[in-house]
Amino acid sequence: MLAVLVSLVSLGIVAQQCQAIVIYTGWERHALVGSDIRLSCSFFSWRWTSEDVTFSWTYRPDGSRDSISIFHYTGGEAYLDNKGPFKDRLEFVGNPGRRDGSILIKNLEFTDNGTFTCDAKNPPDIVGRPSSVRLLVFEKVPIQAGVITGAIIGVVLGLLVLIVVIYYLMRFLVARRVFSLNVSKHGKKKKEGSQQRQIKV
Repeated sequence: MLAVLVSLVSLGIVAQQCQAIVIYTGWERHALVGSDIRLSCSFFSWRWTSEDVTFSWTYRPDGSRDSISIFHYTGGEAYLDNKGPFKDRLEFVGNPGRRDGSILIKNLEFTDNGTFTCDAKNPPDIVGRPSSVRLLVFEKVPIQAGVITGAIIGVVLGLLVLIVVIYYLMRFLVARRVFSLNVSKHGKKKKEGSQQRQIKV
């Protein structure tokens, strides 16, 4: 019984000392050939940012099953890819003290299409699931489906507003015309009545 209590207490201490870390990246990024792009990576941890915080980036090209390491930050030092596909084109632009492990990829090429995965550790919070962002490089960035849908909805709403405005404007003009006719008829009848009274007199 005593052994069970000791094990439960030790498990509780371990659970308090080490909690899960949640890592965030974008989902999909589009960019033009020859441009630069920032791939963001941040994390949530229950602990203050540790001096031993680490960030790691890996890259898996489209059509490949294997990932390669392209960046690692540990011990206050950034280690960049110096022989892979991003040699001289990768820069660390994050701020580890603010839980930011972002990287910048310069002079994009079509062959850069692929999935970039960021992993972070903030000891003692080291258990977490890496987060991935897909990069698509184009000669011309395509119009997003959401933009097209939004434009269509905007046009339809604009037409509906225009129809409503025209409808109420026509009603106003018709009512004004009817009112003018009634006033002129009433004035004419009044004038004829006064003329008839003058004749009788």
